[in-house]
Amino acid sequence: MPSPAPRSPKPLPRPRLAVALGLGLTLTTAWAGAASYYLIFHDEVLARFVSRQSAMQYTYEERLDTLQRALDRATSDHATTRGSLESRLSTLAERQALIERRQGVLSGIPGAAAEIDVPTTGSIPVPESAAGPVRAQKPFPTPELRMQSDDRAESQDSLAVARLARMERSLDRMAEGQSRALSRVAQAAGRSADRFRDLIARTGLSPARFEPAMGGIGGPLVPLPADAFEANLAEARRQIDEETHLRRVAAALPFRQPLPGEIAYTSSFGTRLDPFTRMAALHTGVDMRAETGAPARATAGGRVSAAEYAGGYGNMVEVDHGRGLVTRYAHLSGYAVSVGQRVEAGSVVGFVGSTGRSTGSHLHYETRIDGEPVDPQRFLRAGAELTFAD
Repeated sequence: MPSPAPRSPKPLPRPRLAVALGLGLTLTTAWAGAASYYLIFHDEVLARFVSRQSAMQYTYEERLDTLQRALDRATSDHATTRGSLESRLSTLAERQALIERRQGVLSGIPGAAAEIDVPTTGSIPVPESAAGPVRAQKPFPTPELRMQSDDRAESQDSLAVARLARMERSLDRMAEGQSRALSRVAQAAGRSADRFRDLIARTGLSPARFEPAMGGIGGPLVPLPADAFEANLAEARRQIDEETHLRRVAAALPFRQPLPGEIAYTSSFGTRLDPFTRMAALHTGVDMRAETGAPARATAGGRVSAAEYAGGYGNMVEVDHGRGLVTRYAHLSGYAVSVGQRVEAGSVVGFVGSTGRSTGSHLHYETRIDGEPVDPQRFLRAGAELTFAD
């Protein structure tokens, strides 16, 4: 059989063909438009992109610069604070060493060693910010982290400043306490000196009588710095030296009793009826009741200038105390010393008796200044206010 003849393709319907052609034309036009736009505006788009990138880079660099300046400022502030703290620490250490030296001076002045706790050098606080360099911060910390770091640094600095301020106030109190201690010592020494001065004056003597002979002195006036401690120290030493001198003067005066216990006077100093003539006469001393053989003691230190029988005095011992001051012990039954012998206050110089112009056992006691008899009770009454160490 013969094969069938091929069939010709069936043509598309007209509406579908129009749609396909339209879609193709649209795509071709869009592609052509896009290609044309890209070719025409390529440089402008690229320029805008580069511009945006440049702006972002500038902003980034500006932020970097701002943060770097903040970091530099913080580092500078920390360095300044550290330098200030180190300077204050150095000043505190010097002040503390000075106070310790002054405390050593006070310990050598009786009664001036104030109960002040002087801290050791190690107790001065060394803040962390002053102990080493400032730690580098991160280049771009978040605001929260940066604030916390600043707060920690400021807290450390504030704590160090507060501790240094407390130490400074403590040292101020120590210095004031030392000055007050010296002032109290000077006042106490001044009161004691006034007391001795008054006691000496009541005997009819002047303290100037016992001042050591001095050669000429002089020189330019060089005022001392106006320092409370140094001024108080100079005044305290002056008062202590004056009090010590007057105490020594008082110790050299016949303030002790020649007989122990309560004294019973049988005759006073001055005008009286002579027991033998019954006429008015000058009695150059005082008579004290005592048993025969009772020890008569030196009323002050000195050197024995006489130990002999002396007429109406009977057996008499005379002690020269220097500066024109002598004491006499008369009507003794015997001697306990010899001429030229050095005796101390309280030393036995003889024994009570009734030799010479005497009506019975007693001690005749005299005090003479520059050879003139004075009332011994001036000295004995003043000496009653003193306490003597046996």
